[in-house]
Amino acid sequence: MKIPAPQFIGPFRRFTSGKFTWLHSTLFVLFLAKSAFAQSGPPPAGIPSAVPVASAVAKQSSQPSGIATPPSYRLSPNDVIHIRIFQEEELETSARIAKNGTIPFPLIGTAILGGHTVPEATSILETSLREYLTHPQVVIRIVEYAKRKFTVLGQVSRPGTYDFPDDSPLTLLEGIGMAGGYTRIANSSKITIKRLTPNGEQVFRLDGKKMARDQTVSPFPLAPGDTVVIEESLF
Repeated sequence: MKIPAPQFIGPFRRFTSGKFTWLHSTLFVLFLAKSAFAQSGPPPAGIPSAVPVASAVAKQSSQPSGIATPPSYRLSPNDVIHIRIFQEEELETSARIAKNGTIPFPLIGTAILGGHTVPEATSILETSLREYLTHPQVVIRIVEYAKRKFTVLGQVSRPGTYDFPDDSPLTLLEGIGMAGGYTRIANSSKITIKRLTPNGEQVFRLDGKKMARDQTVSPFPLAPGDTVVIEESLF
């Protein structure tokens, strides 16, 4: 006896002759997809969800990028610095150091940072901010170096005014080298350096010959605004 194919009433009536119509095929696929999603469940607790990378990158790019600075470098007038206080975003400041070495800063008013290294300036700000904040953590970055110059006069091949390199200190002998070195009649053992300070003019008298030959003699660092004079030999 021939068994009739199953007949269904309603929207599933087209299920005849053991074959799926397009409607049942679609419903079956959707059922399988829903079951697979239910079995997979949410991601494990240790796996983070997607991070909005674009917004994170945009936030980072808004921060001024610092310039690598040698620990011995001393902040100079017209240097531009960026100061950030940990968890105190409203105090974040960018400032150009004034001729007298000061910058304006929230809460403390004026801070004298010129002439100090970055670690020293950091300590100065942290000490001043302890009156207002608990354990302030300060980060200072140099954003832009000021144009710093020094002058070499007397018995050198190219007397004149020269720029400091942006990313490193400069010694006396290096500065003389930038001016072309000594002339034939130079007295390298008699070098005078004049330096203006907030307390007046300082004068240093140095022996360049000994400095070049004796490894135990420490190099003499030049400062912005220094005037170096190489004297002439007396025959």
